[in-house]
Amino acid sequence: MALDAEKLKKDFPLLSRQVHGKPLVYLDSAATSQKPLCVIDALSNFYRTSNANVHRGAYLLSTEATERYEATRAHVARFIHAPSADTIVFTRNTTESINLVAYSWARAVLKKDDEILLSEVEHHANLIPWQQAAAATGAILKFIPLGPEETLDLSGLNKLVTARTRLVAITGMSNTLGILPPLDILVQAARKVGAKVLVDAAQLAPHRYINVTNLECDFLAFSAHKMLGPTGVGVLYARRELLDLMTPFNTGGEMIKQVWYDRATWNDPPHKFEAGTPDIAGVAAFSAALDYLEKVGMRNMQLHEQDLVGYAMEKLLTLPGIRIYGPKDPQERGGVVSFTHADIHPHDLATILDKEGVAIRAGHHCNQPLMRKLGVSATARASFSLYNTREDVDALINALKEANKVFGIVKSTP
Repeated sequence: MALDAEKLKKDFPLLSRQVHGKPLVYLDSAATSQKPLCVIDALSNFYRTSNANVHRGAYLLSTEATERYEATRAHVARFIHAPSADTIVFTRNTTESINLVAYSWARAVLKKDDEILLSEVEHHANLIPWQQAAAATGAILKFIPLGPEETLDLSGLNKLVTARTRLVAITGMSNTLGILPPLDILVQAARKVGAKVLVDAAQLAPHRYINVTNLECDFLAFSAHKMLGPTGVGVLYARRELLDLMTPFNTGGEMIKQVWYDRATWNDPPHKFEAGTPDIAGVAAFSAALDYLEKVGMRNMQLHEQDLVGYAMEKLLTLPGIRIYGPKDPQERGGVVSFTHADIHPHDLATILDKEGVAIRAGHHCNQPLMRKLGVSATARASFSLYNTREDVDALINALKEANKVFGIVKSTP
């Protein structure tokens, strides 16, 4: 069943707003998605009806809050086909989830000259934690290179994955180029040498069906706010046996079993990694976002976004001076299109487009090493979700034509 984006858009209150006197066209879902009314209502409903702390009270409100919090944990496990709810740890965001692994697993396991394999397209959140872990342990970072077609070059994978490889940490989808690395191939390569695999699914989880059991990854991290859910809620999936071995890096209340003045013992996973009061309302509302995504269907979202990406690339290339980055085939990329204009800086483009009501992202997208690799300081990026339409793409193109007028650039193609 085809996705009706125009109908779905009506579920998102903010998308009916005007900016600078123009209808809002929101093309920055890779940074954060908009929220449907059902999620907004779920967040409000929690505070109006069930607000209390979790796991700590014998009274009804606390019991209800705990039940809603833990029901979402079970829902997340079902959504990614994890074997059990106790493999799901709630964090603040993808960044914290990856840092949890870097501190609690990597720093305990890695030794001097061990190797961590990344790619040249990683977001800073899946690069800097490993830089720090390598500096602390003496491990070595290695990188899968970006090929000439602006996809990952796996031709030398058998040399990059060695007997010293302990971890492969890879994005599920590049937030800048839209690259979708072949996770199955990378997991198989890691398994041959006994290495663990972490998938940064911040961009993958909002747009693609995920089955961690079939994928056989060891860790997978993502954020609610990119999946129609509230900000401040992240997820780390990890194999239970790894969670059992890992020591928490954030300590305090809730994550303990017993405490004495000179020592403490830890709670069972996942609770030993959830110190303090979490974003209870955000977690509860995240379940409504997952319901919405499941109702729409992840496969329908994928096909819809591929159509939008193909249409956007086709239209962008009719404009003078536009250079698109990443795979040329829309079926080989996620729902982002990064581009530059030969004569207009991305920040100027974004500013002019904003005046036309079109919201895009401009900058290095937390990909500074990749920007240097591409030979640019920044790109403009349009990113799509289930509520975007071809008319939104047309608005983007018309706004870019207006930018050309502002800068006195004559359109050279019909």
